[in-house]
Amino acid sequence: MDDNLKLNRAFDKIGLPKNLAWGYLGILIFMMGDGVEQGWLSPYLINDRGLTIEQAATLFSVYGFTVAVSSFLSGILAEALGVRKTMWIGFLLFVAGTFGFVGLGLKDLNFNLMLFTYAIRGFGYPLFAYTFLVWITYRTPQSRLSTAVGWFWFVFTGGLNVFGAYYSSWAIERLGHINTLWTSLFWVAVGVVFALVLNRDRIKKTGAKDKLRELADSVRIAVKEPKVFLGGIVRTINTTAQFAFPVFMPIYFEKYGFSTADWLKIWGTIFTANIIFNLIFGFVGDRLGWRRTISLFGGVGCGLTTLLFYYSPQLFNGSFSMVLLSGVLWGALLAGYVPLSALVPSLVPKGKGAAMAFLNLGAGLAVFAGPLIVRFFIGPLGNAGVIWILAILYFISAILTSFITLPKTDTLENANADLETAAI
Repeated sequence: MDDNLKLNRAFDKIGLPKNLAWGYLGILIFMMGDGVEQGWLSPYLINDRGLTIEQAATLFSVYGFTVAVSSFLSGILAEALGVRKTMWIGFLLFVAGTFGFVGLGLKDLNFNLMLFTYAIRGFGYPLFAYTFLVWITYRTPQSRLSTAVGWFWFVFTGGLNVFGAYYSSWAIERLGHINTLWTSLFWVAVGVVFALVLNRDRIKKTGAKDKLRELADSVRIAVKEPKVFLGGIVRTINTTAQFAFPVFMPIYFEKYGFSTADWLKIWGTIFTANIIFNLIFGFVGDRLGWRRTISLFGGVGCGLTTLLFYYSPQLFNGSFSMVLLSGVLWGALLAGYVPLSALVPSLVPKGKGAAMAFLNLGAGLAVFAGPLIVRFFIGPLGNAGVIWILAILYFISAILTSFITLPKTDTLENANADLETAAI
């Protein structure tokens, strides 16, 4: 009993919900499987398989579109079906899309089939991961919500961009590109075991009529709650560059002597810093203020470091360490947006799942918007033009955040009670 009490206190100190600990681990491993190709698929398709950069960007844009739709549906389906069923659906769609993309489309380089099957794969991870984020918002008191969300982004990004990048840099040299893609199925299956089998946490369900009412509210929430709409826009800007960079930056860095392996090391190290600062900015947001943290560190900080990261090979004569440092600064400040996942659901007294659905839509739209910006602007404006667009978007997000103010409530305890008694 004493050991259990000490364990509970340890989890409380770091802000990690003990009842969801297995789920967090499952997200980490699942997203590692999902992220095995993120850092290298674009240069592989262009340099090794003969696609143009516009074709690669189109592929990732179509994938991003289904990610956006799935991200929005994650909150809605979590309300309508329950978190566990929704996460199982995400896993099955990921498996189906992987079999089609790797086994059929990529094998014969059938571009139309690649578009279709990679799009199916895009439905997978949002239904799994972002549904778990909804789970967190219902099971965590508001006073600790920013920290709990910080832990989510720690494991999400750690799997997708850190373990996924480092593992793939090892695997593609030993297994080859195609076999590395196949191994993603193993890792996502392990993640499912931890998140849905070993994780025993449950959420009480309410009546179907209430769920249908909240489902309808989620469709209208952008009109009813303009601040939620702004939050969705800021969330899109948050990671647009993250999904634009892998499409063209590895090829841009090749001009300065950086190989794909070098890029994967840089990318993995960037997000090693990011996951650490996801936790730091979770704590900072709870103390300094959510809006101030998002605007200053996220918006302004990322805008400046986006430019620094791009121009660093030119400024420092191709120095690997200085390029790495510039990227790490960007990755660290990217975590400044972490409190947004606590801020947006707190804007509404009821229907927090609907608010999270719109926030998740913003996260998914980033996967779509990043490659789309590359697709349409890299031709007429070049690499530098794309970078300036991404930096300006960050500065715009800092301005928009100033308008996302919390409603006045009677007590924080009332808000916490609403979170704890709300049901999926």
